[in-house]
Amino acid sequence: MPIRVGANSRVMWIRRAPRASGADDPGRSRAQRRSTPDGARVSRILVIGATSAIAEATERLLAARGDALYLVARNEQMLAAIAADLTVRGSPRIATESVDANDLSAHEAMLERAEGFLGGIDIALLAYGTLPDQKRCESSVELTVRELQTNAISVVALLTRLANRMAQRREGIIAVISSVAGDRGRGSNYVYGSAKALVTAFLSGLRQRLHPCGVCGDHDQTGFVDTPMTAAFRKGSAMGAARADRAWHRSRPRT
Repeated sequence: MPIRVGANSRVMWIRRAPRASGADDPGRSRAQRRSTPDGARVSRILVIGATSAIAEATERLLAARGDALYLVARNEQMLAAIAADLTVRGSPRIATESVDANDLSAHEAMLERAEGFLGGIDIALLAYGTLPDQKRCESSVELTVRELQTNAISVVALLTRLANRMAQRREGIIAVISSVAGDRGRGSNYVYGSAKALVTAFLSGLRQRLHPCGVCGDHDQTGFVDTPMTAAFRKGSAMGAARADRAWHRSRPRT
């Protein structure tokens, strides 16, 4: 099936050729527009950190079930390659946007574009982060603060904005990839661990706040996963990214 590619500002979208007449009729109901021809419901999913190994493995599963995707990351070339692959795998509607999550001022506009493209966000997955050099952080306040900004503060900022949007609609799922490193401080990685502890605690409270609104908040502490971020470490019984994300995918309710 032909694929059309277009670009507008920093947003690139890939979509399949038009379906049969009436398939994209704006006069149809929201439920009809979010359903496939066989009646299955299509989820509208925002993935921030879409080029990470865990995110990409998840996206392949989502594309195969026919979900609409808005993919956000820093690397435009990687985003374009992933989007083309996911289109072939079955996603009927994909857009990508290059954003640095540390630019807090860019969050609101990005979320507006994501909602505009998808027609609303059913699921938001935050799957980005860095693994800092602990020894370098110990001798550099600036590096420590930068790593905390990336792995914690930027995540909290995005969670707050997403939570407010979903609470207003009274529906949605927010999922964050956290880590067991945040369970307790370890001398070998306490900068990373403290950032993950902040995210886990923040989302725990946010989940309680959102529950009466019908919004689900969840964090996945995946443990040690074999990804490019951990390439220099001895793996032992580490899970592969695809295996970890199949487990994540099976545990999520379909919206």
